[in-house]
Amino acid sequence: MRFEETLADRSSWSTAGRCPIEQTMKVVGSRNAMLIMREAFYGTSRFEDFMDRVGMSSATAASHLKALTAAGLLERRRYQEQGERARQDYILTAAGTDLMPVIIGLFEWGIKHGRLRSGVESVHAGCGEPAEVEVRCRAGHPLTSDDVELRVRPTDKDGRR
Repeated sequence: MRFEETLADRSSWSTAGRCPIEQTMKVVGSRNAMLIMREAFYGTSRFEDFMDRVGMSSATAASHLKALTAAGLLERRRYQEQGERARQDYILTAAGTDLMPVIIGLFEWGIKHGRLRSGVESVHAGCGEPAEVEVRCRAGHPLTSDDVELRVRPTDKDGRR
């Protein structure tokens, strides 16, 4: 990764407390949070199913589901089966769906570099080829880490970055 000239001296600036990665990790940075999100992508929506499929206590599941809902990645929807009390489903929001490349990227990395071999793979339903995560610029050019430059964001008309 490169830095624009004004950022080249790494000792002259810091993003501590203002970094998008730092903020994201506060929400999804734990093992349980990421596994809940994985399960949400797999179609899990019920509290007990998250507990069972991730292997966590009800208190842990409740805490993480509450945090992911507060962060806007999941939303609660009421449902009631006949003769049962009303309950809540947890459904992916648009913000939660935007994590798909991260989830698939972690899955890919785990297959490539992990010690365990998975019995499943993620593939394109249309052609059967394995799914891959790729970084591209908005113009469509594929990028490597050497192609990415960190720069100061321009200010908008109100002087905000």
